Amino acid sequence: KGTTCTLLASVLRAQGYKTGLFTSPHVVDFRERFQINGQMISEEEFTALVETVCAAIERTEKAIEQPVGEFEAIAALGFAWFAKENCDYTVLEVGMGGRYDATNLISAPLAAVITSVSLDHTGVLGDTVEKIAYEKAGIIKPGGDIVLYPQEFPGVPPVIETVCAETGACLHVADPADITVEHSDLHGSDLRWHGLPLRLPFAGEHQVKNAATVLKAIEILRKNGVELPDEAVQKGFAGAFIPARMEFFGGKVILDGGHNPGCARALAAVLAANAPGKNTVAVMGILADKDSGEVLAHLVPHISHLVAVTPENPRALPAEELAARAQALGTAAEIAADVETALEHALALQPEGLVAVCGSFYLAEAARPMLQKRFE
Repeated sequence: KGTTCTLLASVLRAQGYKTGLFTSPHVVDFRERFQINGQMISEEEFTALVETVCAAIERTEKAIEQPVGEFEAIAALGFAWFAKENCDYTVLEVGMGGRYDATNLISAPLAAVITSVSLDHTGVLGDTVEKIAYEKAGIIKPGGDIVLYPQEFPGVPPVIETVCAETGACLHVADPADITVEHSDLHGSDLRWHGLPLRLPFAGEHQVKNAATVLKAIEILRKNGVELPDEAVQKGFAGAFIPARMEFFGGKVILDGGHNPGCARALAAVLAANAPGKNTVAVMGILADKDSGEVLAHLVPHISHLVAVTPENPRALPAEELAARAQALGTAAEIAADVETALEHALALQPEGLVAVCGSFYLAEAARPMLQKRFE
């Protein structure tokens, strides 16, 4: 979701539109969640809007006699800022699911996009990909245009098709065959889309599918009257940036905040293509409510060693448990007292190959400044 939103916003911005972008989670600074034309909300404006939103929350909680959730408050702040700044277009990343997500209070958007569906937030969204797909399909509005990422699980598209039929929405499925990959490495991919050369600065085959999804959405926006010439698409793709999504440091370290089995599959594919023969050491921390067993099952065949850490979060899985689960799958594993120690140890263990820092955005938040200082 984050990469797709980032690419779309970057293309709109490249054409000169005042473009709002709402994403979650953040990696380094909470204000990353609220951007206009690639710039975070200022500290002063953020503070003023928090006061305004908090006053509204107090009134709301008194009226409905129940608390307002954190994400609802965050979304309200974003909507208030984008409205105040009178953005031409706003790209909204759904927080979780779709049907009951705070971002879904909008009327029909120019395009609604559903990205890769896999098992995540199962305690809230359901324990099958079909149930999760149904919740995500809640963003489909009557008569709207919906763009669907090419799904891995065959049970997902029929769910989306059914909701589109019920609502009179028009379904557009992204086709990776529309894109030719001319070159790919850990820095990204050189693509050709209907003859147009594009530079995608994100690594991984899954990112090519994300790009196909974005390009299908751009076709829909064009159909709906948004002027987006090829030059804006090229400039927007080349200039897109999002932290901690297969972010590459110093020709050595991949930082990825992905935390579910789908993300682990994507990372495993990148490791298999760029560091074959288990030529990777992983630094990993994950939350206890994530499917760590499935995540490890995807990564273990591609790593020689795992250094486990406990992310800074009350829901974190203790490093000792993560290391034990990795060892049970046949991988050498140990624990580190903190992220800095884990990074140093992993780099020492792997003088030639890659180091993958993965499992949680909370781990990425701690590791990224350290990697920037070391390699940049």
